[in-house]
Amino acid sequence: MKYSIFFDESNKLDTTKKYSYYGAYGADQTKCDSLVADISKILRMTAKKSEFHFTEYKNDKNIAPYLYCLQHFIKTNFQINIFVVDNDIAMNFARKADISITELRNLFYVKIPERLFYGLTRGLSDDYTTVEIIVDHSPEYGKMRVYSKLKQQMNAHAIYRGMKYYVNKAWYKDSHKSIPLQIVDLFMGIVVFLMEKSYRNLEDDKPIIKSDLIYRFLIEDNNIDLFQKQINIFKWDGQKDIIHEVDIAEYLSQFIVFKTQFDVGEMTKISNIKLPNESTKDLRLKLGYTNNQLRMLLGYLDQLDGKGRNTFIMQNYNEMFKF
Repeated sequence: MKYSIFFDESNKLDTTKKYSYYGAYGADQTKCDSLVADISKILRMTAKKSEFHFTEYKNDKNIAPYLYCLQHFIKTNFQINIFVVDNDIAMNFARKADISITELRNLFYVKIPERLFYGLTRGLSDDYTTVEIIVDHSPEYGKMRVYSKLKQQMNAHAIYRGMKYYVNKAWYKDSHKSIPLQIVDLFMGIVVFLMEKSYRNLEDDKPIIKSDLIYRFLIEDNNIDLFQKQINIFKWDGQKDIIHEVDIAEYLSQFIVFKTQFDVGEMTKISNIKLPNESTKDLRLKLGYTNNQLRMLLGYLDQLDGKGRNTFIMQNYNEMFKF
Protein backbone atom coordinates (compact mmCIF):
# COMPACT_ATOMS: atom_id res chain seq x y z
CA MET A 1 0.00 0.00 0.00
CA LYS A 2 1.12 3.54 -0.70
CA TYR A 3 0.49 6.22 1.90
CA SER A 4 1.13 9.98 1.61
CA ILE A 5 1.63 12.57 4.33
CA PHE A 6 1.14 16.25 3.46
CA PHE A 7 2.92 18.87 5.56
CA ASP A 8 2.77 22.67 5.75
CA GLU A 9 3.59 25.40 8.24
CA SER A 10 2.27 28.86 9.09
CA ASN A 11 3.85 31.80 10.94
CA LYS A 12 7.40 30.49 10.81
CA LEU A 13 9.44 31.03 13.95
CA ASP A 14 10.15 34.74 14.13
CA THR A 15 9.79 37.70 16.47
CA THR A 16 6.62 39.16 14.96
CA LYS A 17 4.12 36.37 15.74
CA LYS A 18 3.02 34.84 19.04
CA TYR A 19 2.85 31.27 17.70
CA SER A 20 4.12 29.21 14.78
CA TYR A 21 2.07 26.31 13.44
CA TYR A 22 2.89 23.03 11.70
CA GLY A 23 0.17 20.85 10.18
CA ALA A 24 -0.13 17.47 8.48
CA TYR A 25 -2.56 14.76 7.46
CA GLY A 26 -2.17 11.42 5.74
CA ALA A 27 -4.10 9.32 3.24
CA ASP A 28 -3.66 6.10 1.31
CA GLN A 29 -3.35 6.50 -2.43
CA THR A 30 -6.91 5.43 -3.26
CA LYS A 31 -8.52 7.79 -0.77
CA CYS A 32 -6.22 10.63 -1.81
CA ASP A 33 -7.01 10.15 -5.50
CA SER A 34 -10.75 10.16 -4.74
CA LEU A 35 -10.45 13.38 -2.73
CA VAL A 36 -8.45 15.11 -5.46
CA ALA A 37 -11.01 14.05 -8.08
CA ASP A 38 -13.90 15.43 -6.01
CA ILE A 39 -12.18 18.75 -5.27
CA SER A 40 -11.23 19.07 -8.94
CA LYS A 41 -14.90 18.61 -9.76
CA ILE A 42 -15.77 21.42 -7.35
CA LEU A 43 -13.22 23.68 -9.04
CA ARG A 44 -14.69 22.94 -12.46
CA MET A 45 -18.32 23.37 -11.40
CA THR A 46 -17.63 26.68 -9.62
CA ALA A 47 -15.23 27.93 -12.33
CA LYS A 48 -12.54 28.62 -9.73
CA LYS A 49 -9.14 28.78 -11.39
CA SER A 50 -6.73 29.73 -8.60
CA GLU A 51 -5.62 27.58 -5.68
CA PHE A 52 -7.24 27.45 -2.25
CA HIS A 53 -5.27 29.58 0.19
CA PHE A 54 -6.75 30.85 3.45
CA THR A 55 -4.80 34.13 3.52
CA GLU A 56 -5.99 34.87 -0.03
CA TYR A 57 -9.67 34.56 0.84
CA LYS A 58 -10.51 38.26 0.72
CA ASN A 59 -13.65 38.38 -1.40
CA ASP A 60 -16.76 36.35 -0.68
CA LYS A 61 -17.47 35.90 -4.40
CA ASN A 62 -15.37 32.75 -3.84
CA ILE A 63 -17.42 31.50 -0.91
CA ALA A 64 -18.99 28.61 -2.84
CA PRO A 65 -15.78 26.75 -3.83
CA TYR A 66 -14.18 27.37 -0.43
CA LEU A 67 -17.25 26.23 1.48
CA TYR A 68 -17.69 23.19 -0.78
CA CYS A 69 -14.04 22.19 -0.32
CA LEU A 70 -14.18 22.50 3.48
CA GLN A 71 -17.51 20.68 3.60
CA HIS A 72 -16.31 17.83 1.40
CA PHE A 73 -13.08 17.29 3.29
CA ILE A 74 -14.67 17.25 6.75
CA LYS A 75 -17.04 14.49 5.57
CA THR A 76 -14.19 12.21 4.49
CA ASN A 77 -13.02 11.50 8.04
CA PHE A 78 -9.41 12.58 7.60
CA GLN A 79 -7.37 13.45 10.70
CA ILE A 80 -5.29 16.64 10.72
CA ASN A 81 -2.57 17.04 13.35
CA ILE A 82 -1.31 20.53 14.20
CA PHE A 83 1.75 21.33 16.30
CA VAL A 84 1.85 24.81 17.89
CA VAL A 85 5.04 26.43 19.16
CA ASP A 86 5.11 29.41 21.52
CA ASN A 87 7.56 31.67 19.69
CA ASP A 88 8.44 33.79 22.74
CA ILE A 89 9.53 30.74 24.73
CA ALA A 90 11.37 29.31 21.73
CA MET A 91 13.23 32.59 21.11
CA ASN A 92 14.15 32.84 24.78
CA PHE A 93 15.63 29.34 24.61
CA ALA A 94 17.64 30.32 21.51
CA ARG A 95 19.07 33.37 23.28
CA LYS A 96 20.08 31.35 26.34
CA ALA A 97 21.62 28.61 24.21
CA ASP A 98 23.27 31.22 21.94
CA ILE A 99 21.92 29.68 18.74
CA SER A 100 20.42 31.33 15.68
CA ILE A 101 16.76 31.25 14.66
CA THR A 102 17.75 28.98 11.75
CA GLU A 103 19.39 26.52 14.15
CA LEU A 104 16.34 26.69 16.38
CA ARG A 105 14.00 25.92 13.49
CA ASN A 106 16.23 22.98 12.56
CA LEU A 107 15.70 21.51 16.03
CA PHE A 108 11.94 21.67 15.63
CA TYR A 109 12.09 19.81 12.32
CA VAL A 110 13.59 16.93 14.28
CA LYS A 111 10.79 17.10 16.87
CA ILE A 112 7.87 17.66 14.49
CA PRO A 113 7.50 14.05 13.25
CA GLU A 114 6.90 12.80 16.79
CA ARG A 115 3.60 14.66 17.13
CA LEU A 116 2.49 15.21 13.57
CA PHE A 117 3.44 12.07 11.68
CA TYR A 118 3.68 9.13 14.07
CA GLY A 119 0.00 9.40 15.00
CA LEU A 120 -0.92 9.33 11.31
CA THR A 121 1.04 6.13 10.63
CA ARG A 122 0.01 4.35 13.85
CA GLY A 123 -3.27 3.21 12.33
CA LEU A 124 -1.81 1.74 9.15
CA SER A 125 -2.68 -1.88 8.34
CA ASP A 126 -0.43 -4.86 8.94
CA ASP A 127 0.52 -4.88 5.27
CA TYR A 128 3.90 -3.33 4.56
CA THR A 129 3.41 0.30 3.55
CA THR A 130 5.60 2.70 1.64
CA VAL A 131 5.21 6.27 2.82
CA GLU A 132 5.82 9.48 0.92
CA ILE A 133 6.06 12.87 2.69
CA ILE A 134 5.07 15.90 0.59
CA VAL A 135 6.00 19.34 1.89
CA ASP A 136 4.81 22.71 0.61
CA HIS A 137 7.70 24.25 -1.30
CA SER A 138 10.00 26.69 0.49
CA PRO A 139 13.51 27.68 -0.64
CA GLU A 140 14.67 27.35 2.98
CA TYR A 141 13.88 23.67 3.25
CA GLY A 142 16.63 22.52 0.91
CA LYS A 143 19.26 24.55 2.77
CA MET A 144 18.04 23.22 6.11
CA ARG A 145 17.89 19.62 4.85
CA VAL A 146 14.29 19.37 6.06
CA TYR A 147 13.38 16.54 3.68
CA SER A 148 16.20 14.24 4.76
CA LYS A 149 15.55 15.03 8.44
CA LEU A 150 11.88 14.10 8.18
CA LYS A 151 12.68 10.89 6.31
CA GLN A 152 15.42 9.88 8.73
CA GLN A 153 13.33 10.53 11.85
CA MET A 154 10.34 8.62 10.51
CA ASN A 155 12.37 5.59 9.45
CA ALA A 156 14.28 5.51 12.74
CA HIS A 157 10.93 5.45 14.56
CA ALA A 158 9.59 2.70 12.29
CA ILE A 159 12.58 0.46 12.99
CA TYR A 160 12.64 1.18 16.73
CA ARG A 161 8.90 0.55 17.16
CA GLY A 162 8.72 -2.38 14.76
CA MET A 163 6.30 -0.53 12.49
CA LYS A 164 5.55 -1.97 9.04
CA TYR A 165 6.21 1.11 6.97
CA TYR A 166 9.18 2.78 5.34
CA VAL A 167 9.48 6.36 4.10
CA ASN A 168 10.93 6.03 0.64
CA LYS A 169 10.61 9.69 -0.31
CA ALA A 170 10.35 13.10 1.32
CA TRP A 171 10.16 15.97 -1.13
CA TYR A 172 8.33 19.16 -2.01
CA LYS A 173 5.52 20.25 -4.29
CA ASP A 174 4.31 23.72 -5.15
CA SER A 175 0.95 24.12 -3.43
CA HIS A 176 -0.78 25.28 -6.62
CA LYS A 177 -0.09 21.81 -8.04
CA SER A 178 -1.28 19.93 -4.96
CA ILE A 179 -4.87 20.00 -3.75
CA PRO A 180 -3.98 18.03 -0.56
CA LEU A 181 -1.44 20.70 0.41
CA GLN A 182 -4.04 23.40 -0.20
CA ILE A 183 -6.41 21.63 2.17
CA VAL A 184 -3.75 21.56 4.90
CA ASP A 185 -3.36 25.30 4.37
CA LEU A 186 -7.11 25.91 4.62
CA PHE A 187 -7.70 24.04 7.84
CA MET A 188 -4.51 25.26 9.47
CA GLY A 189 -5.48 28.81 8.47
CA ILE A 190 -8.82 28.37 10.22
CA VAL A 191 -7.13 27.07 13.38
CA VAL A 192 -4.66 29.99 13.40
CA PHE A 193 -7.53 32.44 12.84
CA LEU A 194 -9.51 30.99 15.77
CA MET A 195 -6.61 30.62 18.20
CA GLU A 196 -5.29 34.12 17.55
CA LYS A 197 -8.85 35.52 17.62
CA SER A 198 -8.29 37.47 14.42
CA TYR A 199 -12.07 37.71 14.02
CA ARG A 200 -12.07 40.47 16.64
CA ASN A 201 -10.49 42.85 14.13
CA LEU A 202 -13.51 44.71 12.77
CA GLU A 203 -11.53 47.60 11.29
CA ASP A 204 -10.85 45.63 8.12
CA ASP A 205 -13.35 43.75 5.95
CA LYS A 206 -10.97 40.80 5.36
CA PRO A 207 -11.27 39.26 8.86
CA ILE A 208 -15.04 39.83 8.67
CA ILE A 209 -15.18 37.98 5.33
CA LYS A 210 -13.06 35.11 6.69
CA SER A 211 -15.25 34.93 9.80
CA ASP A 212 -18.35 34.59 7.64
CA LEU A 213 -16.81 31.68 5.71
CA ILE A 214 -15.77 29.86 8.88
CA TYR A 215 -19.13 30.42 10.56
CA ARG A 216 -21.08 29.18 7.54
CA PHE A 217 -18.87 26.08 7.41
CA LEU A 218 -19.26 25.32 11.12
CA ILE A 219 -23.06 25.67 11.22
CA GLU A 220 -23.56 23.28 8.30
CA ASP A 221 -24.75 19.80 9.38
CA ASN A 222 -22.69 18.52 12.36
CA ASN A 223 -19.46 20.19 11.28
CA ILE A 224 -18.64 21.60 14.72
CA ASP A 225 -18.50 18.08 16.15
CA LEU A 226 -16.54 16.76 13.18
CA PHE A 227 -14.07 19.65 13.40
CA GLN A 228 -13.38 18.87 17.07
CA LYS A 229 -12.94 15.15 16.37
CA GLN A 230 -10.76 15.45 13.29
CA ILE A 231 -8.45 18.35 14.20
CA ASN A 232 -5.84 17.36 16.80
CA ILE A 233 -3.77 20.23 18.21
CA PHE A 234 -0.62 19.87 20.32
CA LYS A 235 1.15 22.82 21.92
CA TRP A 236 4.77 23.13 23.00
CA ASP A 237 5.42 25.73 25.68
CA GLY A 238 8.90 24.78 26.84
CA GLN A 239 7.90 22.74 29.90
CA LYS A 240 10.51 19.99 29.77
CA ASP A 241 9.32 17.23 27.43
CA ILE A 242 5.63 17.91 27.95
CA ILE A 243 3.39 18.52 24.94
CA HIS A 244 -0.09 19.76 25.80
CA GLU A 245 -3.13 18.75 23.80
CA VAL A 246 -5.22 21.82 23.01
CA ASP A 247 -8.99 21.66 23.35
CA ILE A 248 -10.21 23.43 20.22
CA ALA A 249 -13.74 23.51 21.68
CA GLU A 250 -12.84 26.54 23.81
CA TYR A 251 -11.75 28.54 20.77
CA LEU A 252 -14.75 27.41 18.75
CA SER A 253 -17.23 28.44 21.43
CA GLN A 254 -15.62 31.87 21.82
CA PHE A 255 -15.78 32.38 18.07
CA ILE A 256 -19.41 31.25 17.79
CA VAL A 257 -20.50 33.56 20.63
CA PHE A 258 -18.66 36.53 19.11
CA LYS A 259 -19.92 35.86 15.59
CA THR A 260 -23.52 35.30 16.70
CA GLN A 261 -23.55 38.62 18.54
CA PHE A 262 -22.00 40.37 15.53
CA ASP A 263 -24.55 38.84 13.14
CA VAL A 264 -27.50 39.77 15.36
CA GLY A 265 -26.25 43.35 15.36
CA GLU A 266 -25.89 43.39 11.58
CA MET A 267 -29.31 41.86 10.93
CA THR A 268 -30.90 44.33 13.35
CA LYS A 269 -29.36 47.17 11.35
CA ILE A 270 -30.68 45.65 8.12
CA SER A 271 -34.18 45.33 9.56
CA ASN A 272 -34.13 48.96 10.71
CA ILE A 273 -32.93 50.55 7.47
CA LYS A 274 -34.16 48.27 4.68
CA LEU A 275 -36.91 49.81 2.56
CA PRO A 276 -39.51 47.79 0.61
CA ASN A 277 -38.28 46.89 -2.89
CA GLU A 278 -34.85 48.35 -2.15
CA SER A 279 -32.06 46.98 -4.33
CA THR A 280 -29.35 44.86 -2.73
CA LYS A 281 -26.73 47.32 -3.97
CA ASP A 282 -28.43 50.29 -2.32
CA LEU A 283 -28.79 48.36 0.92
CA ARG A 284 -25.15 47.33 0.79
CA LEU A 285 -24.05 50.93 0.36
CA LYS A 286 -26.26 52.06 3.25
CA LEU A 287 -24.64 49.48 5.49
CA GLY A 288 -21.16 50.53 4.42
CA TYR A 289 -20.33 47.03 3.14
CA THR A 290 -17.68 46.65 0.48
CA ASN A 291 -18.49 44.74 -2.70
CA ASN A 292 -16.42 41.92 -1.20
CA GLN A 293 -19.18 41.39 1.39
CA LEU A 294 -22.11 40.92 -0.98
CA ARG A 295 -22.65 37.20 -0.19
CA MET A 296 -22.52 37.93 3.51
CA LEU A 297 -25.38 40.39 3.00
CA LEU A 298 -27.32 37.84 0.92
CA GLY A 299 -26.94 35.33 3.73
CA TYR A 300 -28.35 37.81 6.25
CA LEU A 301 -31.31 38.56 3.96
CA ASP A 302 -32.09 34.85 3.60
CA GLN A 303 -31.91 34.41 7.36
CA LEU A 304 -34.25 37.35 7.93
CA ASP A 305 -36.66 35.76 5.43
CA GLY A 306 -36.71 32.57 7.49
CA LYS A 307 -34.37 30.59 5.24
CA GLY A 308 -31.08 28.95 6.15
CA ARG A 309 -27.93 31.05 6.11
CA ASN A 310 -26.39 28.81 3.45
CA THR A 311 -29.52 28.13 1.41
CA PHE A 312 -28.45 29.87 -1.79
CA ILE A 313 -24.95 28.37 -1.63
CA MET A 314 -25.28 24.75 -0.53
CA GLN A 315 -28.07 23.77 -2.93
CA ASN A 316 -25.62 23.42 -5.79
CA TYR A 317 -23.21 21.40 -3.66
CA ASN A 318 -25.91 18.94 -2.63
CA GLU A 319 -26.95 18.51 -6.26
CA MET A 320 -23.32 18.10 -7.33
CA PHE A 321 -22.74 15.18 -4.96
CA LYS A 322 -26.35 13.85 -4.86
CA PHE A 323 -27.01 14.46 -1.17
